Amino acid sequence: MLATFAILLIFQCLGEGLTFALGLPIPGPVVGMLLLFVTLLISPSMLERIEATGNELLRHLSLLFVPAGVGIIVSAATVRGHWLAVIVSVVVSTVLSLAITAIAMQLLMSRQRDKQ
Repeated sequence: MLATFAILLIFQCLGEGLTFALGLPIPGPVVGMLLLFVTLLISPSMLERIEATGNELLRHLSLLFVPAGVGIIVSAATVRGHWLAVIVSVVVSTVLSLAITAIAMQLLMSRQRDKQ
């Protein structure tokens, strides 16, 4: 499990490094996740090695939100004057996430129906 966790951290570090080196406007962990996704597509045997650790991390996902919550509380004073921008950005990002998820689901469901 420790070796698999190290693999996940390596991909996150690779993503951070690529983002920094190329000056990408995308967060490093997202780039790392994309790299991991491509690696899993190329090498399905790695999925078997990572799956157990990934499931274990998902079981304790709520603990991973603690640093984000602390950051929000620490920076609450700075955000206080920008409440309208925060509310608009949360609403817009939520609506976009729901719309994109719905579109992706429809595409996948129609593709599934076509195969049957």
